[in-house]
Formats: sequence, structure tokens, C-alpha cells
Amino acid sequence: MTSPSASKKLFACLALALTSFGAAAQSKEDATCRTVRFVDIGWTDITSTTALASVVFEGLGYDPKTTVASVPISLAGLKTKQIDVSLGYWWPVQEPSVKPFLDAKTIEKLDPPNLSGAKATLAVPSYEYDAGLKTFADIAKHKDELDGKIYGIEPGSSANAKIQKMIDTNQFGLGGFKLIQSSEAGMLITVDRAIRDKKWVVFLGWEPHPMNIQMKMSYLSGGDEVFGPNYGEARVYTLTNPDFMARCPNAAKLVSNLRFSTQLENNLMVPVMAKVRPADAAKAYLKSNPQVLDAWLAGVKTADGKDGLPAVKQYLGL
Repeated sequence: MTSPSASKKLFACLALALTSFGAAAQSKEDATCRTVRFVDIGWTDITSTTALASVVFEGLGYDPKTTVASVPISLAGLKTKQIDVSLGYWWPVQEPSVKPFLDAKTIEKLDPPNLSGAKATLAVPSYEYDAGLKTFADIAKHKDELDGKIYGIEPGSSANAKIQKMIDTNQFGLGGFKLIQSSEAGMLITVDRAIRDKKWVVFLGWEPHPMNIQMKMSYLSGGDEVFGPNYGEARVYTLTNPDFMARCPNAAKLVSNLRFSTQLENNLMVPVMAKVRPADAAKAYLKSNPQVLDAWLAGVKTADGKDGLPAVKQYLGL
């Protein structure tokens, strides 16, 4: 028969063993987990966040790989387990494409989103907003100053379709306006030129994007029926293939910890859009903002089971 003191010691040893086993299980992953396969849907914000995640994984001793692919191809890759992680499920714009995979449980969506507070709706330079163009209903009142034009992005985009529908149905009195379709870069050059000349312009704006810190701009209210509530609010979710979270628990812990902000992405996208290599831009950002690593690496180990945070800081030279 065991004495009470001996029983307590035995219980403590068992508890310690179970805790150690749990930690070891998280760090002892399938060999295939050493390579974490990301997909980048080709949008600058997703290129930027994928680069951040990849740099952190490198610091942990993993070998991240990124494939650039369209949304449909990325979803097919997740389903067939050729891809592990996508940081780029923009909701609600991609919901029709993603929902069938989620319903069939062939792709897993992580909650909460990795980015909240994103938006896309019509915007104006702040001097126009201050002069009275504050809502969708105000646009038609200033048709002459705006030259009867609304600037969108590339032909075929869902945002352009929403603008064109407003014009076609004379919503907000916009029947006499013309949608000017252009590339993202072309639209921004036009807006930047208008701001320099203090001319009036109304355009499609969105966040995250460097435009939010590179120009003084204001988003128009009153467009909920067109772009959705809260200035066309969007959320960005992380997707994984159906067995990644169970098969690679340590890598999955980091993936599930990743949270970004619009301000982070606005700033990181500046060098990326200026053609700085995304990995270099990500490393520079993390060196300047190491505090983000604390939450991302909570409970995360290196690929060989050591504490993750000091390893990544050492990798970054912090």
C-alpha cells in the first residue's frame, strides 16, 4: 500500500510526464510538416502577410514554400492537400467560391479572422469631404466638379460592377455619370494627380492599402446597399487543408495565432508595392515591430522542440 506522501509524489510525476508528453507531441510532428506550403492569391496584402508568416517559420527552422495561384486553383490545392495554408480568404467577396468547400469539409476555415476592419467603398480626397461631399447622396450634387466621372479599377471586377449598376439604375441620381475603368495603378495615378492639382475626384478606395497613409482621403458613408455595411466591411480568414491542423500541431499553432491589422498591412505593402522583395520587407517590418511576435509565437516551438520566440528573435538579429 502506498503512503499519502508517496501518492502525491507519484501524482506529481505523472502530471509532469503528461505535460512534457503534450509539449513533445506538439513539437514532434510528421516529417512532412517541416515544409509548410502556402498559397498566395496574388493580392499585395496577401503577398505581404504570407511573407511575414514565412519569415517567422524560417526562424523556427521550418522550410516554407509559397505558390502563387488564382483563388479557384488555390482552393483546389487545399482540397487535394497540395497546399497547406492560405491567408487570403476575403469575406464576403470570395464566399460564393469558398462556401462549397467549407460545406463539404474539404477545406478548414480558422476563426477568428486573421484581419478585421478591412473595407472597400467609394472615397474622395479629404478636401472634398471637408467641402461637403460626405455621402453617396452628395456625389450627384457635385457632378460638374467631378466631371461626371467615377474612377474604378480593372474591367471585370465586382466593385466596378456595383458602381456600374448604380449608374444604370440611376441610384443616388448617378444616371448621368460614367465609370472610368483602369488598372489599380492607373486609377491611383489619376487620383494622385487630381490631389496635386486640388481637382475633384471620386474613386474606389479600400483598406488595407498604402493609399490610406500616402494620401489624405475619406470614405463616403451611405453606400451600405451597394458595398455592404460599415463602408463595405470585409474580414480575411485563414484556410487550411482538411488534415493540416491535426497533422502539424505546432505549425498549426502559429498559423492559428496569426493576427494582422490594417495599419500593419498598409505600412508593409508600401515597400512591397515599390518592388522590394516581400521577404526583405517582412524582415525589416519585424525588426522594427518585434512586439507582434509575442502573441504570434505564444505556445509555439521551433521545428526541433525549443522555445519559439527567442529562436525567431535570434534569427532576425534582435
